[in-house]
Amino acid sequence: MTKRIISISIILFLALSQLLAQYTLTGRILLEEENTPIAASEIYHHSSQRIVLSEEDGSFIISNLSSGTHQFSVFSTDYSILTDTIVISENTTRDFYLTPLSFTLSSLELIAKKKELFGIKQLADIQGTSVYAGKKSEVILLDLVKGDVANNNSRQIYAQVAGLNIYEGSSGGLQLNIGGRGLDPNRTSNFNTRQNGYDISADVLGYPENYYTPPSESLSEIRILRGASSLQYGTQFGGLIDFRIRKIPVSRKLQLRSQQTYSSYNTFNSYNSIGLTENKLSVDGFYNYKSGDGYRDNSGYTVHNVFAAVRYRLSDKTQISAEYTFYDNLAKQAGGLTDAQFLEDPRQSTRTRNWFAVNWKLFNVQLSHQLNSSSELSLNLSRLDASRKSVGYRGNPITLNQNPITELDEQNSSGEYISARDLIDGRFKNYSAELKYLNRYQIKDKNSVFLIGSKYYRSNNTAIQGPGSRGTDADFNLIDEPDYPNQSDFSFPNTNLALFAENIIYLSDRLSLIPGLRLEHIRTEADGIYNQVVFDNAQNPIANILLTEEKNLPRNFLLAGLGLQYKKSPALNLVANISQNYRSITFSDIRIVSPTFIVDPDIRDEKGFTADIGMKGRLDKYLSYDLTAFSILYDDRIGIILNDRANRERKNIGRALISGTESLVIFNLSKFLNPDAIDFSSSFFVNSAFTYSRYLASSENNVQGRKVEFIPAVNLKAGVSIGYKSAELSYQYTYLSEQYTDAQNSEAAADGDSRSGTVGPIPSYSVSDLSLSYRFKKFTLKSGINNLLDRAYFTRRATGYPGPGIIPSDGRTFYFGVAWVFE
Repeated sequence: MTKRIISISIILFLALSQLLAQYTLTGRILLEEENTPIAASEIYHHSSQRIVLSEEDGSFIISNLSSGTHQFSVFSTDYSILTDTIVISENTTRDFYLTPLSFTLSSLELIAKKKELFGIKQLADIQGTSVYAGKKSEVILLDLVKGDVANNNSRQIYAQVAGLNIYEGSSGGLQLNIGGRGLDPNRTSNFNTRQNGYDISADVLGYPENYYTPPSESLSEIRILRGASSLQYGTQFGGLIDFRIRKIPVSRKLQLRSQQTYSSYNTFNSYNSIGLTENKLSVDGFYNYKSGDGYRDNSGYTVHNVFAAVRYRLSDKTQISAEYTFYDNLAKQAGGLTDAQFLEDPRQSTRTRNWFAVNWKLFNVQLSHQLNSSSELSLNLSRLDASRKSVGYRGNPITLNQNPITELDEQNSSGEYISARDLIDGRFKNYSAELKYLNRYQIKDKNSVFLIGSKYYRSNNTAIQGPGSRGTDADFNLIDEPDYPNQSDFSFPNTNLALFAENIIYLSDRLSLIPGLRLEHIRTEADGIYNQVVFDNAQNPIANILLTEEKNLPRNFLLAGLGLQYKKSPALNLVANISQNYRSITFSDIRIVSPTFIVDPDIRDEKGFTADIGMKGRLDKYLSYDLTAFSILYDDRIGIILNDRANRERKNIGRALISGTESLVIFNLSKFLNPDAIDFSSSFFVNSAFTYSRYLASSENNVQGRKVEFIPAVNLKAGVSIGYKSAELSYQYTYLSEQYTDAQNSEAAADGDSRSGTVGPIPSYSVSDLSLSYRFKKFTLKSGINNLLDRAYFTRRATGYPGPGIIPSDGRTFYFGVAWVFE
């Protein structure tokens, strides 16, 4: 009897062990017949409702599967949905083969599939050699954006990204100006900005301003990671913005795209692209031309943008790519207005001689190699050769006896203006190498992922400031004027070496812990000359001293972060993260003289941390949500104050706390009423951010307890769209409450005050936009009205270029475009 009981117990134990055993399914998502990988495919496990995304090489891993029969569905844009049943009794390998969708499938049906699948999309835990687990991530799918994409209308493109603050004073959307959570939106300088994974800003640490933004028609998606990206992508408080250029699908041999758009104020935008594939080789490229007169006087522009990419698959495990970007922009700048001038006529301009030119050349080579089934390596080499030049009058737009003072002062006998314009010529030459290694391993029976990488970055920037020509044209040459007060010639070599590591530790099939570290070495240098000119009371020069400066500032620091992620199901995904941040200053902050403020020579780097906790998910096919609470502690925050000598000074202000909530809800009404609806579609979204901010401590007068600048307490965007068959009508509403522009929360300067236009809050404003699209076979007609009610508002008080003062946003604007795709 005892032996029988023991035997039965052993059998039951083995059976129970087999039942409770956890196995892993691995494999690749491949294109049928060609065996080429399909990245970012979604593999849906029906019983657990888990979703896993395939990597760049098509590989995937689904862990913690019990013994038994499992059903999986695989979806990828441009391919048919595949559903398969697999019996799991051990660790199993299975490849899924997808077939291209029929070429006769309408664009409307294809986009409907994207809407149904994605809702609010976030990045997979791992893509290639990048780790996104445990971080707040958002993905903008450009095919789903309603509105004026051709003119890079940021208000509409980023409508479903919570909490962003946007400057809207750039004609034609030539420059992206977005911030968030109290970060200055100017040229997106508080984000690490990349294109296809490599840096595109002037100098990642020394001068992180962005003068080049790829045309929105060229993009498949925009990836956004909040401040927790500091450990892997750099130290910026804002996080990462990565523009992903469209690639020709591997299922196509040839793809041609074209979009021609006409808008108000003689605006014309022409975008044309081509994609080719042949065996292991693929080629993509586009040319974009844009020109217009601008909403205001003196604000015309012309843009040329070329992009070319070549990718070659050396083997199933190795791929190499090379990319080249050329961008050239010449714009006339209308400059700022006083408060009185803005109220009188926001379209007016008192500047007729201000010009701005950008020339950007980007080179990139990327190599990815899969060492084995569990590890891979990537190498990213990039080079920037660029310049930004500006010439014009930068004095305050004050009024005296009701007559505006402009740069149009007395002319000499040759017709030239007596006063020289201020010229700034910045050149940026930098290169970088980023090496990353990712390895999947197991701790007992649990999967883990380890990422380690290093980045070397070297730049040699130069900046020249001095007297520009006395004419009115776009002349960016210096003239000989020894007593001009703002003259300098500097080089700013910067060196950055970073080592970083992150580890995804899967505590269970749903819960994961993501610790990370980043070790930084930064060396900032300055070498140059500048002059000091002393004037008497009659503004005659009485002394001119030439000074030299040579500085070297090395810094070493360690950043740490910790993320937590819980994926219960597609209906609920929880993320929490806390990471340190850092933002360096350079001597270029000090040596470029501004007419409206001075810079503290002892200005220091900024540091602090960001923390997020949020939940994201979707219910069935009709409701998606993203809810987040955040907090930022900002030490040595840089801002502008009125000092003891009544001068406006840019310096380290003190410690600031910024906290708030962000939410985005998308409701698909048509799917709720009829899940099988095809012809009719209707949905709406609400995107809101409520933010609290205060300066906790400051040694400056009248700062402690004040609100932090660039933060509206309420930031609301909402929209609704209605579609029938191939037609779709969309409406968007945007509202931002009042926000301050300096740390002392100054009110607007009185009319006639020399600071009028540059000092004061940005009043609350609301804007409405209407868009319409209609698809007919391979053609799409797009039209709309931006600022439907023709509101007069502004989002920026400039302190330097494009001329100090209020920069009005565009009034009512009409646009009409035709897009065409041939495959």
